[in-house]
Amino acid sequence: MSTLTRAPHRDRPALTLLSEIALPLARAHELCGPARHMLALLLAGAAAGPVLWIAPAWAPARLYPDTVAERLAPGRLILVRPKRAEDLLWSMEEALRAGVVPVVVAELPEPPPLTPVRRLHLAAEAGAGTGHGAPLGLLLTPGAGGAAGVETRWHMAPRHAPDRTAWHLERRRARTAPPRAWRLCDTDGRLTLHPAPLGTPAGA
Repeated sequence: MSTLTRAPHRDRPALTLLSEIALPLARAHELCGPARHMLALLLAGAAAGPVLWIAPAWAPARLYPDTVAERLAPGRLILVRPKRAEDLLWSMEEALRAGVVPVVVAELPEPPPLTPVRRLHLAAEAGAGTGHGAPLGLLLTPGAGGAAGVETRWHMAPRHAPDRTAWHLERRRARTAPPRAWRLCDTDGRLTLHPAPLGTPAGA
């Protein structure tokens, strides 16, 4: 009688922040929560090369230049402002497929369904085969997110106090890792991670 065995999981190339926050390359990931833009900036800052940031032309909010400069060299940032909703994911898909931009960020008005996310995964995999390196897709969605089929889902909310700058960060979904939470602190520009209980308080 034969015994079924499972092959050991091989570590995949990933964009890593502070050694514990790892997002596999050549995949699409979801960032949600009120501090999702900050999380995207931190991840983009941990990468090398240009960052393509796609946001709706009609959205009233804009990235604050001083905050961007603190986390990411402004010369690395390329802003794209599509005028039609359908062009948000199309622009991201084309950028991932080209493979020339390491990090592609897309601000979305709502979580996308499964088929567009699958297309993003395929585009990122195609981009990884162009010889420029494996790209990473970051989907920024409002509220608690909920994009179908993403490789990972992260939620970040501010936990600032008069004497500290901090956030509550949760890994809510990952294909190869369990849910986990941290307190992310910024002390005079130095980021540190500390274990935290799962569960974001209401309103975050």
